[in-house]
Amino acid sequence: MTTTVSLVLGSGGARGYAHIGVIEELVARGYEIAAVAGCSMGALVGGLYAAGRLADYRDWVHELNYLDVIRLLDLSFRTPGVINGSRVFDVIADMVGDTRIEDLDIPFTAVATDLESRKEIWFQDGQLLRAIRASIAIPSLFTPVNYNGRTLVDGGVLNPLPIAPTVSSHSDLIIAVDLNADVNPLVLQCETPVQEADRQQKILDRWLSKLSWRTRKYSESDNCEQAEATVKTGMLDIFNQSLEVMQESLARYKMAGYSPDILVPISRNQCRFYEFNRAEDMVRVGRLETERILDNFEAARNG
Repeated sequence: MTTTVSLVLGSGGARGYAHIGVIEELVARGYEIAAVAGCSMGALVGGLYAAGRLADYRDWVHELNYLDVIRLLDLSFRTPGVINGSRVFDVIADMVGDTRIEDLDIPFTAVATDLESRKEIWFQDGQLLRAIRASIAIPSLFTPVNYNGRTLVDGGVLNPLPIAPTVSSHSDLIIAVDLNADVNPLVLQCETPVQEADRQQKILDRWLSKLSWRTRKYSESDNCEQAEATVKTGMLDIFNQSLEVMQESLARYKMAGYSPDILVPISRNQCRFYEFNRAEDMVRVGRLETERILDNFEAARNG
């Protein structure tokens, strides 16, 4: 008898590529994904899977290099978000077209945040592209979405691991994927030559250093007097760390109310949230972690 799964896909930037590997492993093992809920990258990957276009997306992101990422990030200092995002969503629009959520083969929920009401918004019908776009609008980075007079941003602001929308699906299992887990990152055998990978990363970091703050760094001298030095800190890294602290705490709080049957942890240190040139690595991480977790679960269930 086929085991049905309600799949919960959390937020975490480029680490969200791991969701692809999770889905691939579940399908390969014969699990039936009967419902999907996601926020941010979880909404993007989950929505594309529900629409039957995940393979197209996977093929596209596997080809992205650091220069492609720079072009797609589309920096803009004249919009409410530093990253416009229109170039990325032009590609996504070509994949999903005018697909509506209520017409998908499986129930799907994208979670966004309404800034005015300070409440979660669950998209369970309407245009799929708009739902994904709202769910992925990280505040201050991506341009927010105006919808019916409301300003919508990333669902991870209030619920980085949206388990509640899947409870009513009555599947055999609820499996949640946490992209901000406090676990050690997997060490992968590098398929790209190390020197080339380092070169690409340095170029991407140098470009992103346009977004930087001058900050004060304090350290204690031997006589306990504070010594002051000025250092340059990447704005994206500071924002990323702040967001991860918030989302890690929120995820624990949400799971206290709705616990998944299985939790797939992806280390928050596996990659930085803007490293969208690392699709291949993160898909492998998702698949390997899911394989490990399911091996343990199935052994315990059958033992």
